[in-house]
Amino acid sequence: MKNLLLVRNIKSGLKSLQLHFMRSFLTTLGVVFGVGSVIAMLAVGEGASIQAMDQIKALGSNNIIITSVKPVSDSEKGQQRSSFMSIYGITDEDRERIMTSIPDVVRTVPIRTMQQTASLAEKTQELRVVGTTADWFGIIKRPVLCGRVFNEDDTSGDHAVCILTEYGARKMLANSKIIGQNIKVANFPYKVIGIVKNSASGGDSSIQAPDKKTDIYIPIDTMINRGGKTIVQSTAGSRSIEQIDLHQLIVEINSIDNVEKSAAAIKAIFSKYHKKQDYEISVPLSLLQQAEATKRTFNIVLGSIAGISLIVGGIGIMNIMLASVTERTKEIGIRRAIGAKKRQITTQFLIETVVLSGLGGIIGVVVGIFIPYLITTFSSMPTDVTPGSVILSFGISITIGIVFGIYPAVRAANLDPITALHHD
Repeated sequence: MKNLLLVRNIKSGLKSLQLHFMRSFLTTLGVVFGVGSVIAMLAVGEGASIQAMDQIKALGSNNIIITSVKPVSDSEKGQQRSSFMSIYGITDEDRERIMTSIPDVVRTVPIRTMQQTASLAEKTQELRVVGTTADWFGIIKRPVLCGRVFNEDDTSGDHAVCILTEYGARKMLANSKIIGQNIKVANFPYKVIGIVKNSASGGDSSIQAPDKKTDIYIPIDTMINRGGKTIVQSTAGSRSIEQIDLHQLIVEINSIDNVEKSAAAIKAIFSKYHKKQDYEISVPLSLLQQAEATKRTFNIVLGSIAGISLIVGGIGIMNIMLASVTERTKEIGIRRAIGAKKRQITTQFLIETVVLSGLGGIIGVVVGIFIPYLITTFSSMPTDVTPGSVILSFGISITIGIVFGIYPAVRAANLDPITALHHD
């Protein structure tokens, strides 16, 4: 019997909404835009967060990255003199100390970078050259497009081999046929053994192993043997000379649990042997934890802002239902006079508000999924619509329909039957 009454109330509520279709549709727009904006904004925030965390994860949660930083004092001296020798940064001795004094270190990867002129056939291009070891490709994963990466034989001794990034290969107008050919870097020939795909991150941050603008990799021993450790940079009216062993050092730790204490030990070593602040230590694991905390805060802020639209939509539903109560006062009076209970009147009006908010929620979900698709398609900005955001926003729309529908429903149920029957 109760089920039959519920079905009858649902049919009655739907019929009432059909009689005022345009008004009902316009009422649901607030919920549609609210649900759609919640899903879309959370999708954009989720996409940005995932991209940021993927960049950090690509560096390895087990890794510690040390970067050489030119001290401010040296920069100021360089401005005062036309020629000045600046010696700073990570040294080979630092690398040895880390490997011998910290038991949790698995391996270290040295990195040197410099700008050099490269030539292939008739094409000449200024490229960024990175000197490193075979271990770099073991720690920082890069898909191999053709050929291969360094092995231990390539990076021991003075082997003149190189690997191009996809970006560097395009700049040199090279393709897969270049494998086995020679490319000249600073007038020294290097045999191309592979082309690797660029990182998706592609930034210039000091916490990132060089990649996006890294156009060519060569063995670090070969780089030092042929070019030394002194870098000369000439500008209009001045010249700076820098001597630096390593621009960056990646330290791989045997377990995530040992990363933070190993980072503290590395900081202690550098504090003892470096009188100047000519280094920067970054821990991707800590950055990942910070990014996850930021992601949660970001999603809460975005969800709260978009949730305001849902509240506005709920207020619109309440206003329309109050107007509906006024319009249908006589109908309510007749129903009460022939025996309808307050509970039945309340149920009917609540059903109408839930139907309005539910339909608005369904349309809003479709809109909320479609908007991120358009954003990704036309701007290449990553987005990610999660099931949780869809369920949350739709659930909130139903809840708002109930909350904002209670007052009109109770007001309708509490109308005096006699007064309602005399209402024009």
